Amino acid sequence: MPLQVDFVIPVLNEEEKLRKSVETLCNYLKSAINNPWRIVIADNGSEDGTPSISRDLSRECVNVTSLRLEVRGRGRALRQAWLGTDADLVSYMDVDLSTDLSAVPCMLKALESGYDIAVGSRLMKGAKVHSRTVKREMISRAYNYLIKALFLNKFTDAQCGFKAMTRDVAVSLLPCVKDQDWFFDTELLIVAEKNNLKIKDIPVLWTDDPDSRVKLISTAWRDVKGLLRLRIGGIPSLESPV
Repeated sequence: MPLQVDFVIPVLNEEEKLRKSVETLCNYLKSAINNPWRIVIADNGSEDGTPSISRDLSRECVNVTSLRLEVRGRGRALRQAWLGTDADLVSYMDVDLSTDLSAVPCMLKALESGYDIAVGSRLMKGAKVHSRTVKREMISRAYNYLIKALFLNKFTDAQCGFKAMTRDVAVSLLPCVKDQDWFFDTELLIVAEKNNLKIKDIPVLWTDDPDSRVKLISTAWRDVKGLLRLRIGGIPSLESPV
């Protein structure tokens, strides 16, 4: 029997992109995968029309649901969405759909074949990146080199907004991940790899969004502080075996 999949889209003030992105994802999933699926819009503190659009989409499509958090934090939104579901597989992608959706079947195949986590990578052989500025590319590569220098990790791209795992892994792993915001992705992968979970890197086609809300300098500094916290304080063991 095919495994149930949740595709979570974390959003904050995304009234301009949300409807088109959800409709695009819906149309793709209907034709591309055989798994039963659901799209979960995880709104963390939007102050524009995002909550209203989320409710409209959930009424219009049986495969779309929404949840609302009053406190901001992408990691917080993903944590609530992943731990609050009964789906077999949980995933997320950015609302701008920067990762080409052709990677979705590859992600599901990896999990169904025994991997614990599947991760999109823009930095491994076979990946293609379009429209990305030199500044963003340099910061991304430098950050991932820093992670490797500190932790000798094997995964290649901590920050690609395209990840999935089994729900059992999420239940075991998330209590060990402290960050509630942008460092959530990196911390999750470091903790997972150091606890010997099987991670599959998937090369993706990535088209950079010029309207990205990520503030590079402040986010990079918080990420570096997160890396130092893990390096100095140690990496926790999973609270329950997977």
